[in-house]
Amino acid sequence: MTIGAAFTELPDLASRTLGGSVVWANDELFAERENLIRPEPPTFSTESFGHKGKVYDGWETRRRREPGHDEAVVRLGAAGVVHGVVVDTAYFRGNYPPHVSIEATSVEGYPSPEELRQAGWETLVAKTEARGDTANSYPVADRRRWTHVRLSI
Repeated sequence: MTIGAAFTELPDLASRTLGGSVVWANDELFAERENLIRPEPPTFSTESFGHKGKVYDGWETRRRREPGHDEAVVRLGAAGVVHGVVVDTAYFRGNYPPHVSIEATSVEGYPSPEELRQAGWETLVAKTEARGDTANSYPVADRRRWTHVRLSI
């Protein structure tokens, strides 16, 4: 790889192939949290229904009527430096998050969701606008080593 290559050309640290997993999400009413780290491109089928209704390739939460946000914590399959994050809102045209933020922490082993909630988190991407039906790319300048990332929408 050449210096200055796009971060999307680097290995995906959250990949299930490397052992990445979504260890916690506060809500998954419409679509499961594991969709956040699926390696294949999202698809849309008008005929796909499951036990929760329409099947989506993304993580979709219930509509929030009170202040706050939704969160999901991803355990990186390989601890390392996060050069960027892609939040893909493909096929989410009217129900996408208007903003995202990404934080990271480094906790060795397999901490519980409660231990992760109490960990010290550092901002990698401050609250930033997101667009619908787009692979939203956010470069990260911090070059420290991380084991977990938290997406807030």
